[in-house]
Amino acid sequence: MERFGLLITRKLLTCLPLLFILIFYSSSVEAQFANGADVSWLSQMEANGYIFKDNSGVEKNCLEILKEKGVNALRLRVWVNPPSGYCNKKDVTHMAHLADRMGFNVMIDFHLSDTWADPGHQTKPAAWANDSFTQLKQDVYNHVYGVLDTLKSIGVMPKWVQIGNETNDGMLWEDGRASTHMSNFAALINSGYDAVKAVDSTIQVIVHLSNGHDDAMYRWMFDGLKNNGAKWDIIGMSVYPYWANYPNSIPWAVDDSLALITMKDMIARYHTKVMVCEAGYLYNQPVEANHYLLDLIAKTKSVGGLGVFYWEPECYNWQHYQLGAWDPVTQEPTAALDAFLGINVTSVKKSK
Repeated sequence: MERFGLLITRKLLTCLPLLFILIFYSSSVEAQFANGADVSWLSQMEANGYIFKDNSGVEKNCLEILKEKGVNALRLRVWVNPPSGYCNKKDVTHMAHLADRMGFNVMIDFHLSDTWADPGHQTKPAAWANDSFTQLKQDVYNHVYGVLDTLKSIGVMPKWVQIGNETNDGMLWEDGRASTHMSNFAALINSGYDAVKAVDSTIQVIVHLSNGHDDAMYRWMFDGLKNNGAKWDIIGMSVYPYWANYPNSIPWAVDDSLALITMKDMIARYHTKVMVCEAGYLYNQPVEANHYLLDLIAKTKSVGGLGVFYWEPECYNWQHYQLGAWDPVTQEPTAALDAFLGINVTSVKKSK
């Protein structure tokens, strides 16, 4: 019996180095995963008097509350010359500095427009409207380089950069519309990519599409970009059950499963990394939102995905947006964000 015990002890000691390696690797992967939030509206909300409370009802800085909820990365959009004065280079520099100082990783999302860029809108900035395509490529390079170089000058180095936002049919229409000018779209992506790498070669460049459930669309786009010599490091996607089959939504479990199919296909087909750059659920369905986000995070991690970003969770009673994760009555985060802490919520108290 004593010999048997010694034999077991020796075998355990032999296995310990491998065990430590596995534990370290698992912890390292977990630490690198981006529990993200896009908070691009935050400075404007604060300027309009919005306040934020934690789940104990204590008023705090919104970013501090997000950190307590397990968020470790922030995404910030930048427009070229927005009329509002928010989400321009100055505002993004201010927000990125705050994020970096608090220990968040930073993603910069270049919309390459003066306003919203998405599948239905990819309008050129007014200042670029009459430029030739050759000049447009230079405009993209100069804008991306200028913003990132400004961040670099204050000691902030983003970890990721998006060239374009939800570019399902390209950007800077009509010159960069993918369905009619795929080679132009690829060239514009490369202008942005080259500008990013000129500032810092370690920054990862994302090409971002919406409708993560639509693998066929992703194949069409990235086949086209690949065939036209485009460069990217990460394929980014949006996963919103609410918008997936608008005006009808898709059940979140179905949408997450379809997004997983797309992730697996992108990884296998293009040998690329993937990330969910936008996600969200109805704020007034917090339990379902929690389950949706937990599942999406688990599925993204299962294929080595780099992170999941909730889009504007801090929103409440702002711009009529319904897919945030803040309670408009209590001014506290909903149970949706507990998913970043790995907490599975089964019920919540109804706000009065």
